[in-house]
Amino acid sequence: MSEKKKPTSYKTHLIVGCGVLAAAATALQYLEIPSPVNFIALDFSDLPALLGAFAYGPIAGVLIELVKNLIHLAVSKSGYVGELSNFILGSVFTLTAGLIYKKKKTKKSAILGGIIGALIMAVVSYPSNLFVVYPFYYNFMPKEAVLGVYQALFKVNSIEMAILIYNVPFTFIKGLISVAVSALIYKPLRPFLKGKNKK
Repeated sequence: MSEKKKPTSYKTHLIVGCGVLAAAATALQYLEIPSPVNFIALDFSDLPALLGAFAYGPIAGVLIELVKNLIHLAVSKSGYVGELSNFILGSVFTLTAGLIYKKKKTKKSAILGGIIGALIMAVVSYPSNLFVVYPFYYNFMPKEAVLGVYQALFKVNSIEMAILIYNVPFTFIKGLISVAVSALIYKPLRPFLKGKNKK
């Protein structure tokens, strides 16, 4: 009987755990820290998805990213383009980190996976911004005006260079922050996430 209950209990805790992490990710998505480029903000909504990828597997991380962005669609100001980009980048990040950690479940592997995931996310952010997000922005703000925001901060002659110089490193740093925080809090949270709380 206990053997039959175990898979059911795990599935229940998996669903509950992913739900809690998705709710946390959604809340964190609203807590934005402004950056010098006023239409780019720092948030830590990928952190719960990263924790989910480590605790439940890479697919769980992607599902948390999906739920987070589906909920955020209700208040979207980007015509759903921002949520699509956020989902793509967050999924690349958590999927990569989760796959690497799954092969060898150590703290070193988790950190390495997170760093590689953040790097790939930063690389993918270039075409995502250039071909998906920014063309949408141009409907509300002329391309020259968008470039002007960057030019007020540093010398740059094109949107392509602006994204490469500012957005790509920004995305990488954002990912690294989530990796650093997860390295500090994953172990204390692991018993709860895995359903092994000691009474």
